[in-house]
Amino acid sequence: MSTTGANADPLAALGSLPGVAESVESVRKAVDRVYGHRVMRRRSNAITSEAALRGARGSAALSGADWALEEVRRRTDFSGDDDARVVGAALRLTAEAGQLLSVWRQSPLRVLARLHLVAAATNGDEVGRPRLAGEPVDEPLIELPLPGADEVHGRLEGLSELIITGSSAPALVTAAIVHGELLALRPFASRNGLVARTAERIVLVGSGLDPKSVCPAEVGHAELGRAAYLAALEGYVSGTPDGMAAWIAHCGRAVELGVRESTAVCEALQRGAA
Repeated sequence: MSTTGANADPLAALGSLPGVAESVESVRKAVDRVYGHRVMRRRSNAITSEAALRGARGSAALSGADWALEEVRRRTDFSGDDDARVVGAALRLTAEAGQLLSVWRQSPLRVLARLHLVAAATNGDEVGRPRLAGEPVDEPLIELPLPGADEVHGRLEGLSELIITGSSAPALVTAAIVHGELLALRPFASRNGLVARTAERIVLVGSGLDPKSVCPAEVGHAELGRAAYLAALEGYVSGTPDGMAAWIAHCGRAVELGVRESTAVCEALQRGAA
């Protein structure tokens, strides 16, 4: 995403793309509905906890570790094979996200570095910083061309500047752009998808759209499927108005499906079945 030009608020300009306003309004109405549920007024902490678990499961699934929810809930050791480590990383990131909300608007690059450190859970020199020229990236499920290190650093700085400066753009637009930019850049040596989806969650929560973190977009991204996710990402990477709008709409639909998931949890709690 280009962050230069005459427009002082490029994120806000994306809100005028065809179909984006409709996606923003649809998401807002969906979020309002789940927040208005009677169970949310009494047991919002339970909904938040369940949304975190389901969101982590969804994010891990998109990174290739598609475990059943009950397996994620049951397991305590995530140090086994690579799938287990992916699920463990997703769970750690979900837990860490809530601790970083206050830092995000002042220092998004610091937050991203911390997220990668938590996700990688190793002591390698490449952990917790953007990759250097010539360093490989372990992100096999995303086969788009990999930007060079100089481009990565420049675009990360531009993204950081946009976040710190602030924007009048709707939360959905900002979250989608943060998510898409991190996937496009793959700035870290590993776990970029997990980090990108966690950053999307941080924006949605920190913006006030989903302050209790009960609308797990990761659930929706997983439900829409990896093929649709990657196709929408290609639209983002194209940089065309239609491609950008399609990516934002895809992210909006993911949030709505996350809302549907939490609404089902509310209904189950109301029936005393969960």
